[in-house]
Amino acid sequence: MTDKIKKYETIGCCGIDCGLCPRFYTTGESACPGCGGNKFKEKHPSCGFLSCCAIKKGLVVCALCDDYPCRRFDSENLGYDSFVTHKRIFINLDLIKEKGIEQFTDNQRIRIDILKDFLTSCDDGRSKSFYCLSCALLPVDQLAEAFKFAKSLNNKSIEQKEKVKQLKGYLSELADTMNINLKLNNNRVKA
Repeated sequence: MTDKIKKYETIGCCGIDCGLCPRFYTTGESACPGCGGNKFKEKHPSCGFLSCCAIKKGLVVCALCDDYPCRRFDSENLGYDSFVTHKRIFINLDLIKEKGIEQFTDNQRIRIDILKDFLTSCDDGRSKSFYCLSCALLPVDQLAEAFKFAKSLNNKSIEQKEKVKQLKGYLSELADTMNINLKLNNNRVKA
């Protein structure tokens, strides 16, 4: 039996990039199933976005609602707090409104696949948040280049620690050229 509430749990009703969140890839009690995923209500019992958007209106994201953006988005901090996946909510929702949910989730799937590869092939147990942030904020074409770079590291006989260092350095350099801050604090995204 499943208690999955909506089709795309990797994108929150509110625009959060659930599939690019460290908690989505966590094991144990703190793991999050994504928006409306199995046992979501146990983790986030009072999510007003999910209640209104998916349960009440039968939508997958708020951008598809005639009332978007509604008063739920009025909080001055929504989208600008330290939680990585909040950084692009308005950008994500506007893209969905403009191009459609299918195109958006296809693009997000590319990001998720690259993230999963980084977590499998170049993780030192301490880089998950950095990789999630990189995959959430860097453009897909730049992530594709980073993915190729990571694959090239796997073909070299270097230690895991050195692979991680080189990949993180590569991602940081890409971000710097685009003026994207990959530090985990005080990070804001502008459209």
